Amino acid sequence: MPLRLSKALFIALGFIVALAACTRIDLAYRNLDRLVPWSLGDYLDMNREQKALLDDRLKQHLAWHCKTQLPGYLDWLDRVRDMVAEGQVTDQAVQQRTVEARQAIGRVAEAITPSAAELLRGMSDSQVAEMREAFHDDISERQKKYVDTPLAEQITRRTERMEKRLTPWFGELTPVQQQRVRAWSKALGDQNREWIANRAHWQQQLLLAMNQRNDASFEPRLATLLQRKESLWTTQYRAAYENTETQARSLLVDLVQQSTPQQRLFLQERLSKVRADFSGLKCLRG
Repeated sequence: MPLRLSKALFIALGFIVALAACTRIDLAYRNLDRLVPWSLGDYLDMNREQKALLDDRLKQHLAWHCKTQLPGYLDWLDRVRDMVAEGQVTDQAVQQRTVEARQAIGRVAEAITPSAAELLRGMSDSQVAEMREAFHDDISERQKKYVDTPLAEQITRRTERMEKRLTPWFGELTPVQQQRVRAWSKALGDQNREWIANRAHWQQQLLLAMNQRNDASFEPRLATLLQRKESLWTTQYRAAYENTETQARSLLVDLVQQSTPQQRLFLQERLSKVRADFSGLKCLRG
């Protein structure tokens, strides 16, 4: 099982933070996913002992998360749903929900750091070499998919992806909303290049840390990589990220303002369904 937090785990958080979420709530507590932009299971072969340790840690973290963190998500969802119902989807309100979402993600990152350190310390030199090669392939593939195409094509593909992500929340978008999504995509410009360059930079920092994985400094370095990733961002990516976040908030506010009564009802019902799915999880039912 890979060490990653599934998008479904943060389906509601993703609605505000990324305007994208997996609709498979049933996957939420089978995987740990996207807090960490790498997956042990994807990047290297683990031996039996490593797999057993990973499975044990996953079970512990999932139980902790479900019992201690999930209730806060329900409250957060209520605040999001109230924003929509009361017509208060403003830039200020979205910023506040975003801060709350980041704090929730930060708590999970902090909780998993000791386990991640223990798992990574146990990696052999050959596994680290495997990770290095996998990182290289990862960046090459993303470069080909997201950068090595004309900017106009990048913008078109980005528009299509966003419309696909929005449909489960709003239903079919109106022509005005579709135009707004196209404007959002164009405003992001060549951000894919900075995103991938920053991803490569993060991966390189992890590999450097892995070279000292048996030193006392390893876990603090890993804590920075997992809990304070923004402190390692490149200057170019920091600027691109700030623009991305600003554009995302503006898009969300505009889409809700442009929504039809039927779409707003659809959105509230969708949020209620997500909340019901979360609240029905076994750990909350006792």
